[in-house]
Amino acid sequence: MCNLATDLFLHKKLVTTEAKAKELRPFAESLITRARIALRNEQNGNLPTARPNKSGEVATVTKDFVQRRQVGRFIRNKAVLQELFDTIAPAVATRDGGYTRIIKLGPRRGDGGREAIIELVDFSAAQDGVVRRKKKATPKPKASAPVEAVAAVAAVAASPVVDAEPAVEEVIEETVETPVDAVEMQADTTEEIPASEEATASDDASADTADAGDASGE
Repeated sequence: MCNLATDLFLHKKLVTTEAKAKELRPFAESLITRARIALRNEQNGNLPTARPNKSGEVATVTKDFVQRRQVGRFIRNKAVLQELFDTIAPAVATRDGGYTRIIKLGPRRGDGGREAIIELVDFSAAQDGVVRRKKKATPKPKASAPVEAVAAVAAVAASPVVDAEPAVEEVIEETVETPVDAVEMQADTTEEIPASEEATASDDASADTADAGDASGE
């Protein structure tokens, strides 16, 4: 807890697990309360009288060393200790408790531990209890091309369509002409078949006549 409290007083905000944040909160606030008491005693002059030295002189006491030593048992960093008594304590002098705030962040990636932010109320922006994550910046649309370039692209895109139309017509004409040729060929074939049959019939008739003549001669 001492290290977490040191980081909290140094950075005024700390991200940790929700359980540690709840455990750190009363510990950190008790140290801040001692710093407030020391500040109030030093401002009001309510300080213990120092013992006289060997020569009988009494030194003037300007700081509450009792409270400072109590806090110094847990905060070993002198810079953080000075920050607590010189900056944090004056900022919360009019606040009776509730020096810290816990904001829940939800489950952590990886192990799923619930995270939270613990921060000093007087050193952070006002919060409504809801943490809003930053949205990803959407890419800006690119600048539109010049009018001439757009017209050129449109002309290139339109030219293949014009050339494709005759090809379609030719294919259609070929497909239409093919059945006509087939029909004509079938008609010629049908016309030629009777002629061959007539020639065969005439040959058969001549053969029958010759056979009949031979038979009569005998």
